Amino acid sequence: MKDKGSQSGKAVRKPGKYIENGGLRAVPHNLLLDIRRNKVIYLCLAIIMSFFLVFNYAPMFGILMAFEKYSPAKGILGSKWVGLENFRTFFQGPFVGRLIRNTVAIGVLDLVVNFPAPIIFALILNEIRSKKFKKTVQTISYMPYFISAVVVCGLVKNFTQAGGVISEALAFLYGGKSVNLLNQTNAFWPIYILQNTWQGLGYGSIVYLAALSGVDQELYEAARCDGAGKWKQMIHITLPGILPTIILMLIMRMGAVFSVGADKLLLLYSPANYEVADVINTYVYRMGLQQYDYGLSTAVGLFNSIIGMTMLICANKICKKATGTSMF
Repeated sequence: MKDKGSQSGKAVRKPGKYIENGGLRAVPHNLLLDIRRNKVIYLCLAIIMSFFLVFNYAPMFGILMAFEKYSPAKGILGSKWVGLENFRTFFQGPFVGRLIRNTVAIGVLDLVVNFPAPIIFALILNEIRSKKFKKTVQTISYMPYFISAVVVCGLVKNFTQAGGVISEALAFLYGGKSVNLLNQTNAFWPIYILQNTWQGLGYGSIVYLAALSGVDQELYEAARCDGAGKWKQMIHITLPGILPTIILMLIMRMGAVFSVGADKLLLLYSPANYEVADVINTYVYRMGLQQYDYGLSTAVGLFNSIIGMTMLICANKICKKATGTSMF
């Protein structure tokens, strides 16, 4: 005799077992059963989701300030609605050209120099055969990343001021007097980029070293048997092997081109180098925390975020079409 459940064609609900082919009606039962069986995993998931909800999604309610003449006394819901007035104030202001120029220039320079630098460094480390020497170099290269930005910028100021080590060395090599390099408009961008290189080179290479460890070693043996040297092995095996990782990191980096960090710039710039050091994020800091114009600073920050998101989406689509690798 056939079971009644099988005769009706409906899934049978069995305690402690998943319902298969039950459609939407089976989802609550299967979900509750899965939660009971994997309590620890769902607890970890709940903690992570709570973090993002509290610190990433809940603050998005503050975007409304970009369209208001915000007053802390009245709050977000009680402040006067001004529409796009804050955006017009920014784009019609006297500093918009300088801010966008400096942001794009520093962001692009940082991308051009500091994106390939960790890749090259990882490739060099990968060729070192002495494990002890390799670990020593890695440890030394990682250390600057864990130094506070305040300390790093203090060192840079001391080294590049008139009479500093770097200033004196350049004066000795090229002649002339030792001057404060940070106050020289043509020297500020290289100093800022090289500071980021020194601090992030080793730490940024970690992900590429991890990708290199996954490249099949038999491919290198086959290449050596065919007479391929180190250069050809790198071109035809190593780089193609880590190309998906490079593309994913590039996509994420493209979304941050406009997000030039304000922390180091605020520690390095002065009225003497405002012309080349003032970027969108430092402007947001001044408007929001110094002049208390929260509506304008929110509007500028929102504009910056939209540009970053647009660049991320465009870079993702281009990479997906060109290589088949993408984030989403």
